[in-house]
Amino acid sequence: MLINELTEKVIGCAIEVHRTLGPGLLESAYQECLFYELKSCGLYVERELNLPIVYKEIKIDHGYRIDLLIEKILVIELKTVEKFTDVHTAQILTYMRLGEYSTGLLINFNTKLLKDGIKRFII
Repeated sequence: MLINELTEKVIGCAIEVHRTLGPGLLESAYQECLFYELKSCGLYVERELNLPIVYKEIKIDHGYRIDLLIEKILVIELKTVEKFTDVHTAQILTYMRLGEYSTGLLINFNTKLLKDGIKRFII
């Protein structure tokens, strides 16, 4: 599956979750429901994936987790915030860089229309 097709499928699943639940819930609720939708579509999904940091000759195995990794290539970072900040952008870009992933979606479920809460990143 091409990355554009994959991101479209993920966004469609996220819209379904948002349409059903609406805004105002905790991030963990949206994560669980999106995980269910993605798995129901036949996608390979990893949740709360540990992302180690290598600094010189040491490896730090804790502290950072990717919310969802789809098909081992697409990073999904979920939020339930009033609006995205530079910190949210830095977070997903760092995860992508550390994990050597080229594409990511930052999704904020705390919006009236989910399309206003989605940012795509390519590095």
